[in-house]
Amino acid sequence: MRITKPSIFYFVLFVVLMHVGCKQNKKESQSEMKTVKTESKQNPIEETVFGEMPDGTKVKKFTLKNESGMEVDVITYGGIITRWTAPDKNGVYEDVVLGFDNLEQYLESNPYFGALIGRYGNRIANGKFSLDGKSYDLATNDGDNHLHGGEKGFDKVVWNAVAKNTEDGAAVELSYTSKDGEEGYPGKLDVKVTYTLTDDNELDIQYKAVTDKPTIVNLTQHSYFNLSGMFTKKILDHKLYLNADTFLPVDGGLIPTGEMRPVAGTPFDFKNLKLIGQEIGTDNQQLNLGKGYDHCWVLNEGEEDFRLAATVHHPKTGRFMEVYTNEPGMQFYSGNFLDGTLPAKKGGTYAQRSGFCLETQHFPDSPNQSGFPSVRLNPGETYSSRTLYKLSTK
Repeated sequence: MRITKPSIFYFVLFVVLMHVGCKQNKKESQSEMKTVKTESKQNPIEETVFGEMPDGTKVKKFTLKNESGMEVDVITYGGIITRWTAPDKNGVYEDVVLGFDNLEQYLESNPYFGALIGRYGNRIANGKFSLDGKSYDLATNDGDNHLHGGEKGFDKVVWNAVAKNTEDGAAVELSYTSKDGEEGYPGKLDVKVTYTLTDDNELDIQYKAVTDKPTIVNLTQHSYFNLSGMFTKKILDHKLYLNADTFLPVDGGLIPTGEMRPVAGTPFDFKNLKLIGQEIGTDNQQLNLGKGYDHCWVLNEGEEDFRLAATVHHPKTGRFMEVYTNEPGMQFYSGNFLDGTLPAKKGGTYAQRSGFCLETQHFPDSPNQSGFPSVRLNPGETYSSRTLYKLSTK
């Protein structure tokens, strides 16, 4: 068959148009894929009612999810993390934080499970401090001392909440205004705490606060972890690393003495991964005072302000947790005062040492100890703190 020049021209034109069309279709397809991927990052945030306060105020629950399958439940009462699922080395997801299934139990008897703590996390000696020559009296709700913000700290109020998707992941932004004089603290304090669950299985917690009068602030998060996912089991088989060369010894009321003691040669040395249970039963004065670990470690400074503070590994499940913060201290609490009277979420009860806490914070009793970093907040300043928990396997 003879092929004429016009035929060749039209044939070439047809091939070129087909090629351009295919390229255009490919571009459109790639664009659709990007859109789908972008949309898939808009992980749904479920909002439900968790319960109702005695005055009728509804307590909401927000379930944050990521692409990996991790879920974190946060309720507006106390900003409490009630559930946090994480995979083991076989990909099996289990809840790894202690807590309750209903609001009534949190209202009735709750050792700060999963809660936001403020205005002042940890203890203040004798419930007293001075600021600019004026003395302030706080509730003594822990023997002779003030603990975790008082009788009605931030763990016992209902926060306002807004759920939103960010570039980093699903988030819930909690806000609360503490009135001037609330629990004895000076100044109106406007607080905002944002929980963000990333697709890298990180929970990024960012705290902000401003005041209209000089005051003191020390906020933290009080989740109890058990990486085994079995809440009736003790956490003594977890291996802990703390990035700290020194810790704060305490007196009989668990108030720091002011000394910063080297951990070397003591049961408080976690500079290398060590079983929590390895030396917890040692006849040591500090361990005897706390009935185990309930002390603040002085975190080592790094090249960057936001640095690794701790890791925890549970060898049997493979779950591995990293904690990053810009705070100077870390309170490691080994669940010494859990006594088996509280019901566990999966049945049974929470026995002694069935959970541990890693609370990033400024030091206990800082308002009364000039050698500790300041916790003062002035008008015009912004309190800013950040802690990130990352869960993986190894």
